[in-house]
Amino acid sequence: MAWILPCVAALGQSAGAAQAAASPQAAADAAAGHGRILMVLPFDNKTGQPSLEWIREAASELLSSRFASVGFAPLSRADRLYALDHLGLPQGFQPSRASALKLSQTMDVDAIIVGSYQTNGTQIQVQAQIVDVPRLKMGGAIVRSGELRNLISVFDSLAWQLTRQLDPGFSGAEETFIAAGANLPLPAFEQYIRGITEPDQAERVRHLQQAVKLSPELSVAWMALGREYYAEQQYEQAAGAFEKVSGNDADALEAGFYRGLSLMFSGSYTKAESAFGGVARVLPLAPVLNNQGVAISRQGHDGTALFRQAEAADPTAADYHFNLAVSLKRHNDAAGASAELAQYLKMRPNDSEGQQLETAWKQQAGASTVEPLERIVRGFDAVAFRQAAVMMDQMEASRLASLSPEQRAHTLAARARDFFSRGLLLEAERLYQTAVATDSRAEEPHEGLAEVRERTGDAVGARREAQAALELKPTAGAYLVLARLELAANDLDDATRDAGEALKLIPNSQAAQDVLRQVSARQGQSRQ
Repeated sequence: MAWILPCVAALGQSAGAAQAAASPQAAADAAAGHGRILMVLPFDNKTGQPSLEWIREAASELLSSRFASVGFAPLSRADRLYALDHLGLPQGFQPSRASALKLSQTMDVDAIIVGSYQTNGTQIQVQAQIVDVPRLKMGGAIVRSGELRNLISVFDSLAWQLTRQLDPGFSGAEETFIAAGANLPLPAFEQYIRGITEPDQAERVRHLQQAVKLSPELSVAWMALGREYYAEQQYEQAAGAFEKVSGNDADALEAGFYRGLSLMFSGSYTKAESAFGGVARVLPLAPVLNNQGVAISRQGHDGTALFRQAEAADPTAADYHFNLAVSLKRHNDAAGASAELAQYLKMRPNDSEGQQLETAWKQQAGASTVEPLERIVRGFDAVAFRQAAVMMDQMEASRLASLSPEQRAHTLAARARDFFSRGLLLEAERLYQTAVATDSRAEEPHEGLAEVRERTGDAVGARREAQAALELKPTAGAYLVLARLELAANDLDDATRDAGEALKLIPNSQAAQDVLRQVSARQGQSRQ
């Protein structure tokens, strides 16, 4: 069943870089997804209420999202449906204990998560078990419960418990998991889930439109809506939806690719060029370079350089030879064009357009009236993108492993801060903790963890990490965390002191000045 493996390699900032602090081999294994490939099956609805059937898929979506954030490689919904279909199983397959163990024998994954949910009044109880595929063993049930209106935080808490069982060395905080979903409105999420599971296309669109109306920042819903518009050839609407997908989202590159196609098909070639260019700056794969070249060509400019790059990246793809031939001919390189066309016809000897073009080009100059267009790659090859991303992660993991512990910790902390600034708390926490393990003398990771703990509402943990940072080296960030915690606790003298220490280190710190203004305002109120 090795056909599943390339579908689930982690994309983007994978576990590889974070694990580089442990060892080069661990880094390479993590980047490749070894030991961390999961499949979360839809949970079994034991409520007896058809109106709560949507939670089956919601469970898989929520858990998979959290697992991906902490370095696992869960199958996407599309990958899971493909895998089950390949095995002749229905989309909503819900295994018993026996069938789950049997399924695990046929799947090229490391663990399968199965579970169920039931309600009691306004309460929901969820339980899950892990099937350890290599050992053919099913773990004990993990149970979480809470108010139905807090469904997302219930599943986030379950994800934390499952992560600890999957990785006994995991030290992330439960509060960070819960904070990761705190800004996701449940009504919008429900509409999104209904929008990806409804069998009727019009109903899917209606639910997805409602989801983005309720939560305009819900990238996964914009992505799903863009796919629906694109499938219906509503290209302008599709381009608008794909544009709304956040750069933080796992689907960002695919969204950029299909936005480029949507713009191309709606005649917006300049914007299409820009969309493909944005994807190419991250992963310059042949389909992206080719389509960027086509967009340039459609504007009447020369896309030859990009067609050459596409052909060099994948010389086995016949259409890249065809496109380069057409572009070279258009720009007066007849010899080069003929050579590329000949190569194309070796690969596709029965192609009528290529044969007609060869005949026309052999006529005397000026006699040919054939003016072909370069061909567009219309499909997003997710496997190729993920494999390329894994290779980049492995290279980066090797680079990190070659650094000194001090340099490695600094690099990891810088990446973690970038995640934190984008609201990706689980990713930030994971990299900060790895940086601490890499260099115990580095104050920067402790300062960052203090900010993560503060953001998630863990005042005790935030204070502990801030003090740990200050014991290593005075930093404005650590003093500011303490000052804000003290302000929240109404310890105004301590807040004033720590904000003052931050100002000594950064005299123009706006954050420190904000704390002092709030202290002054409270002191003024207390005198009245």
